[in-house]
Amino acid sequence: MSKTSLRKFMLRAISFLSGLEASGRTFLSASLSRRLHARFWFPHVPLALGLALFGLRNLHPLLTEIANLRTGAVHYSPVQEFRALPEFFHDLGKGPHSLIGILEILMAAGLLFRSRFAWSVALVLVSASLGILIYPAGEMSLRAGGDLLLLAGLLFFRRDFSRSNLATGTLFSVISIILLFGYAIFGAYILGKGFSPPIDSLLTAFYFSVVTMATVGYGDIVPKTDDARMFVVSLIILGISVFTASLSTVVLPMMNDRVRHLLMGGRRKMSRKNHYILVGTGGLAANVFAELNDRNLPVTLIVNRRIEEPPWNAVDQVVGDPADTQVLKEAGILDARALLSLLENDGENAFVVLAARASGTEAKTVVSVRDRVNLARIRTVRPDMILAMDVIGAQILGMALSGEPVDGDQLLKKVLFAGDDDPEKITEGS
Repeated sequence: MSKTSLRKFMLRAISFLSGLEASGRTFLSASLSRRLHARFWFPHVPLALGLALFGLRNLHPLLTEIANLRTGAVHYSPVQEFRALPEFFHDLGKGPHSLIGILEILMAAGLLFRSRFAWSVALVLVSASLGILIYPAGEMSLRAGGDLLLLAGLLFFRRDFSRSNLATGTLFSVISIILLFGYAIFGAYILGKGFSPPIDSLLTAFYFSVVTMATVGYGDIVPKTDDARMFVVSLIILGISVFTASLSTVVLPMMNDRVRHLLMGGRRKMSRKNHYILVGTGGLAANVFAELNDRNLPVTLIVNRRIEEPPWNAVDQVVGDPADTQVLKEAGILDARALLSLLENDGENAFVVLAARASGTEAKTVVSVRDRVNLARIRTVRPDMILAMDVIGAQILGMALSGEPVDGDQLLKKVLFAGDDDPEKITEGS
């Protein structure tokens, strides 16, 4: 092979490798973009849809029973004992499964908002549904396999359901109280002949339910059969549990906020304008907050759960997912000077920047990168500035150990990768 042919071959090889590298970078950027966009609907939307579909499946026996009532094939009236009720109430796959189905549909709405409370209840409901499907046959069926798959999904993505706020707690508390009243009124009416005097109307059943759950006990209506007594016991236990949980979910947070407000001397809520939004509570975030605080610059901190320990207890806090556009808007992203995402995980920082871009803000975005490999990936979401403190620390150590001179200007350029700067080119320029 002549020198000319060899030169042409080498040029073609270099051109091919360059094209392959460019294609790889394009594929990597597209893959990361898809992952970032998926963050807004996965995994909460698929799990919520799955739970709602399984809830409708479990609700089928109740819908059939309602159709029989409308046609007159089945008629309910007060009875004295539980065994005198129709088969629908005795068969685990019908009555109890239908109740589970109703609750699953309600909790599916909570999963859409990534509610921790809805996730916890859904986990219990799916486990109960799975047990009902396996218990009679003693073997795994296709329906039980679906519940098992959904249960595994809820457990695997448990960290994605961490939201807990007053509005969500109030909603599900109201739903729980409504369901409890339905159980109490309908149960008291169905077992009406087991009471003295008998409960023969829904109005009387409502009165008895309120008096019993309030633990007043006037004694004008008394259970006289074992089934009626057990029903009253379950009603008292459920009533105390539901109302206690509702108080702890709704009233206590309101009281805590009020007490905090009084103890802090009535301090007004910070005006979230021309401020800095900080995401992260690690070492870098703490040092950045200290510098901003020393300069009297307003800071709003986004956290998953409110922090009461110093120095964060004195900071304006927004509780929620920082990768959620609505949470960023609540933190004032549209009027902020800059968003500083300083989480320990590079991927989560990328999600936060993408959410900020989706909000339409003009605030500057600053992210930290711990792993050198992730520099190119983080650049695909186009932050205004990248802090690569760990990368520069490793380079300083390498220079010191190898005896190379340390250039402060070059190091500063490496720490702050901004605009169209290429971190790889900057590194090579040293």
